[in-house]
Amino acid sequence: MGDKVERRRFIRTQTQCKMTFRIPQSTETFPATCHNLSGAGVMFTTRHPLDPGVALEIRICPESKAAPPLEALVEVLRVEEKAGLYEIAAEIKGIKS
Repeated sequence: MGDKVERRRFIRTQTQCKMTFRIPQSTETFPATCHNLSGAGVMFTTRHPLDPGVALEIRICPESKAAPPLEALVEVLRVEEKAGLYEIAAEIKGIKS
């Protein structure tokens, strides 16, 4: 009875990777920390406030040099302020090659 059923299409991978993001057509980038990643979305924290619905270009840099950085287009779904940081949940709309 205490078993939790995972209903997500993609499993979340917990991580603590440095990343950056920017609004498309802007040259200004902002630092962030990626906390989890799946095939459909990403959750990260930043000191820069964002609004739901905003499109972003993100670049996640894994700790291991064996894996290349992930560059993707995302849409912000949810923003929660926690202890001076903004927790951002975003849906991956496309992977940049």
